[in-house]
Amino acid sequence: MVIPVKDFNPTRRRAYVTLLIIAINVGVYFLVQPHDDVIEENLFAYEHAAIPCEVIEGEPADVIELRSDCDVESEAPPAFPDKNVWLSILYAMFLHGSLLHLGGNMLFLWIFGNNVEDYLGKIGYAIFYLFAGAVATGAHVLYEPSSVVPVVGASGAIAGVMGMYLVLWPRAKILSLVPFLFFVPLPIPAGLLLLVWFGMQFLTGDDSGIAWVAHVGGFVAGVGVGWMLKKVKPPPTREEIGQLT
Repeated sequence: MVIPVKDFNPTRRRAYVTLLIIAINVGVYFLVQPHDDVIEENLFAYEHAAIPCEVIEGEPADVIELRSDCDVESEAPPAFPDKNVWLSILYAMFLHGSLLHLGGNMLFLWIFGNNVEDYLGKIGYAIFYLFAGAVATGAHVLYEPSSVVPVVGASGAIAGVMGMYLVLWPRAKILSLVPFLFFVPLPIPAGLLLLVWFGMQFLTGDDSGIAWVAHVGGFVAGVGVGWMLKKVKPPPTREEIGQLT
């Protein structure tokens, strides 16, 4: 697996929204999510994360449904009656399953997010980030509508950021660790790196525990929005950035 380390793509201003999103994700993981007990971790995820079964039905699932799937007819009360299944789509974007999951997502967000934020502006970037995350979750829900497995992680939203980056800066160089006998740092064009990453999603099995369809959905959303915006607002050139800094 190729690991990006940094990009050689300057920005005109500091990426405060990206930094804020990273801070929220890190804070939620260490200060809000439980980690001492597996049962508590699972209950927290079921109570707060997006669950395809619940999104399709528009209401919290009951205990029996959560143990099987949405197709089971049950008269049992909801497991978490106060859960808002629509807000859970938002909450899920800031929850992570492990420290490695969190670290990988935040690394990708920082490398690709600062330029996209610079291009869209703070408000536009925040709206786009949440939009891409919602599209990603929606893609996963449509792919597995009866699933009762909680969906957590910022990966779908970050995939949207990566998709837009691909459209706007395909030739930007990304310093990446490439595995040979050991990891070797090499500059790789963003277009190549991101297309390889996108293609690898289709090699991820459904049993991997990774919501790969969410990654695909978010990425495609980012490509689509980036393609439309690029026609009316080309990204700044290096020369223009140099004049403004």
